[in-house]
Amino acid sequence: MIAFINTFLSYLILVIFSAAIIVAGVFCGKKLRDAKDAKEARESGQEEE
Repeated sequence: MIAFINTFLSYLILVIFSAAIIVAGVFCGKKLRDAKDAKEARESGQEEE
């Protein structure tokens, strides 16, 4: 029973760690995309003037 608990906790930690990396990647990707969209909006606004 102890071996099962140890294995379960090991996988639980692995899942939590993986989820944290995924969430961080999503937020970084959104931030980079927003910055790129803002830059493109500024550039397209300058071309029209």
